[in-house]
Amino acid sequence: MYSARSQLTRTASRAFQRNQNRSAQTIPRFGTEEQMKKEAIEHLKARISKQKEIEQAKHVPHSEEVAEMNKWIKISVLVAAPVCVLTVAKDLLLVEHAHRKEGPEPDYMRIRNKEFPWECEDCELFNSECWKQCRAEKAAGGN
Repeated sequence: MYSARSQLTRTASRAFQRNQNRSAQTIPRFGTEEQMKKEAIEHLKARISKQKEIEQAKHVPHSEEVAEMNKWIKISVLVAAPVCVLTVAKDLLLVEHAHRKEGPEPDYMRIRNKEFPWECEDCELFNSECWKQCRAEKAAGGN
């Protein structure tokens, strides 16, 4: 079904490209007012008929469009669901992500060109142990 339709579409587009005669004339030629109106109306009718030919050549019934859409929904679900499940399973069961090592870090890991802009200038934002230690030192030093 799909290959027959794509073949039909390709054939129609090739036929359209071969039979397409474009005119650079977009306004009627000079003449009497009646001649210009008549030529403008003919030009519009020709454009409308050409557009109808194009639409008929590419026309696909609504039922075929719905069937094609449903096919791709099924393919997407049948591909995406197992991929998502396998990815989650792999991440949970097989791969252990690296954490920061416990203990003091080497000096080259804590280079600071300027202090952080919060109350504990040497603590990273989400390093809770450093924050606790800093606040305890401030409380002990403030008393």
